[in-house]
Amino acid sequence: MTTEIDAITSQRKMLSEAGYAEPAINYFIEKKYMGHLQDASQISEKVGSCGDIMKIYLKVDEHNIIQDVRYEITGCAGAISAAMAVVDLIKGQPLDKALTINDGDVFKRLENIPEKKHHCIQLAVKTMHKGIEEYQSASNL
Repeated sequence: MTTEIDAITSQRKMLSEAGYAEPAINYFIEKKYMGHLQDASQISEKVGSCGDIMKIYLKVDEHNIIQDVRYEITGCAGAISAAMAVVDLIKGQPLDKALTINDGDVFKRLENIPEKKHHCIQLAVKTMHKGIEEYQSASNL
């Protein structure tokens, strides 16, 4: 247990020194929306310019409200933090409102990530938009 706590403390220190704010660090450490959904309404994937891969799983109810969201990510701390923040912003929201979420909204939620990682925010938002748009198209909405 002590070794695990030491590892997390070390990760927090490294991320903080790299320019990540506490909320972004918490999203990365907790990773509470990572994984897949067995009963997803839509699964979409996007590859970023840096090679990071994001797959989003959306569970949408009959009223077009996002009930649950998960991401599978092959990428860096910036990508994971950004995707986890996106979930907090869209979960429980109507599809149309979720589509209004932009990079600035996610950046505010994270408070700060290194400038060279801002493209990770764009990837998380674009992946979410792609998932919603593909769901709407398939559902004739």
